[in-house]
Amino acid sequence: MSRVLAYLAEALASLWRNRTRSILTMLGMIIGSASIITVFGLSKAATSGIEGTFKSFGTFPIVVQVDMSQTYPERAQLHYSDAARLAADLGSSVLAVQPDFTRTWKIRYGTVSDHFSVSSAGVYPNDDSLTMSAGRKLDAQDVDSAARVVVVSQSVADRFFPNRDALGKELTMNSGRYTVVGVYNPITSPFITALGGNDFIVVPYSTFYRALNEPPDDFSIYPTTGFTADMLHDQIVASLQHIHGPKAQYQILDGAAFLKGFDDVLNIAGTSLAAIGTVALIVAGIGIMNIMLVTVTERTREIGIRKSIGASRRDIILQFLMESVVLALVGGGTGMLLGIAFTALGAFALSKELGQLVVPYVLVVSVALAFSGAVGMIFGLYPAYRAATLDPIEALRS
Repeated sequence: MSRVLAYLAEALASLWRNRTRSILTMLGMIIGSASIITVFGLSKAATSGIEGTFKSFGTFPIVVQVDMSQTYPERAQLHYSDAARLAADLGSSVLAVQPDFTRTWKIRYGTVSDHFSVSSAGVYPNDDSLTMSAGRKLDAQDVDSAARVVVVSQSVADRFFPNRDALGKELTMNSGRYTVVGVYNPITSPFITALGGNDFIVVPYSTFYRALNEPPDDFSIYPTTGFTADMLHDQIVASLQHIHGPKAQYQILDGAAFLKGFDDVLNIAGTSLAAIGTVALIVAGIGIMNIMLVTVTERTREIGIRKSIGASRRDIILQFLMESVVLALVGGGTGMLLGIAFTALGAFALSKELGQLVVPYVLVVSVALAFSGAVGMIFGLYPAYRAATLDPIEALRS
């Protein structure tokens, strides 16, 4: 250990004597490490932010739709009563099967009227983290009794009830009166509001059906833990074909798979961009190799003297390999600090669009330092080996 420390001190002294050359050599390591940490860190942060925002809406269901590409899609038309039959056939593998409706209705309160998209909802998912600014969410009693109640977003409440409490007020929708029982807090993620807007109006799906008396748009199936869309696919299709005939075709869409696919795309993009940063590290490694070969040439006589007094090849290799590794780690460490700073600034900017972000600093720093050390070892091996294989007599004559 004492010999390694001695070589470390000697490597630092040698780099300091040629500090201008060392700094220029380290620039590639600094740029490469900083770019890898920044790109990799921000991609992971963006993934966590988007995933967290989507998960705030609760568990993504399995969605069942009529396959419109079949010859007679009207024969496979879903009916409201199919939900109960499907739930009974699937048994304990599902928590609920809910019909889904979405319509654009004219909504009026007093002299204020406007058109909004109104969606149906049930008691699932019950693991969402959406909060209320007033009132409550829909509950099982609302669904069972087909109550004429409605929950709106804050933006809708502000549209119809500016500077007033919306709870208990009645909105006229589709020629019916619906009592406001809850108001959602605004969604703070501009990313989500850009995708789906910030206006939410939901009523119980049973109430929706009673008001329309029309077939649902699709079914949302919430599986029990451990069951996936692939596992339930055949049972779902078999149950619906038993009702509508063997030629009825349906599309089974897995919401959880959609979220995973979205994460995979972001991870691939982040990894691809980080790979570009490794090109800078490779270029920096070539620079380190070049400068170490120059150092070996400059210190040929010193190498001959060391060998003549008993230094082994292992000692010479360790000496020059230590210098290349120190050169790489100092450059990588400096790049790491810059990368962390850029990542923190980027995460702060992204958090305004995506909400709360989680940056895995330990992971990205570990990756950057591991790459830096590996570059120093790999590209320092040849110069160190060349120094170790010099003939001592020829070296002394140089």
